[in-house]
Amino acid sequence: MRFDGRVALITGGGRGIGAAAAQLFAREGAKVVVSDMDLAPAQEVAGPIGALAVACDVTSREQVDAMVERTTSELGRLDILVCCAGVIRDNLLFKMTDEDWDLVIDTHLKGTFLSARAAQKPMVEQKFGKMVFLSSTSALGNRGQANYSTAKAGLQGMARTLAIELGPFNINVNVVAPGFVETRMTRATAERMGIDFETFKQGAALQTPLRRIGQPEDIASVIAFLCSEESSFVSGQTIYVRGGP
Repeated sequence: MRFDGRVALITGGGRGIGAAAAQLFAREGAKVVVSDMDLAPAQEVAGPIGALAVACDVTSREQVDAMVERTTSELGRLDILVCCAGVIRDNLLFKMTDEDWDLVIDTHLKGTFLSARAAQKPMVEQKFGKMVFLSSTSALGNRGQANYSTAKAGLQGMARTLAIELGPFNINVNVVAPGFVETRMTRATAERMGIDFETFKQGAALQTPLRRIGQPEDIASVIAFLCSEESSFVSGQTIYVRGGP
């Protein structure tokens, strides 16, 4: 029970990696807040684990501040913030619209910034906190993802900076960058490319040294490690979880 007595807030917790992280934190003793753009998927994850479900558009400062305020008022504190909220709007540069760019950048970068800024206040006051941002191997560059790659690379820079700023208050800030993981988002990528998802997964596995694709639980376990006391001297780092170097 690594997280007994801790309170964990997961944005984008209604699906995929966020849902797996919420379930793992709950199993290991944390009180969990599952946040998602829509309340229904948040409730679907929160119900079986006894968590608090919150609907929140992370691009809205007012909604993010209200989410953190509700967390601290109802659960007494906030120890862990995991930012998984994200969207994709893939396209080649000459086809990418202003709206495609703004939505992806705002959801990933602005959403994480607003969440971290709101969460740091109770964490600084209690002189303890763990933040984990979700990046991607796409941060290294990926065809058709100028918006997504830029956002995911930016999160790594944000984490390094916040690790410096918040370190004196005993707050660790790190990043997990998954490779290919079986989620609704990767299914959408296959659909965009016109490829059968099973074929898409098989191709990804062949390009991975471990010869398999990732599952949300693979990423959640690394997130949990970075939020545990086992990693108390790790901050400002990006951990690539991709089945190989």
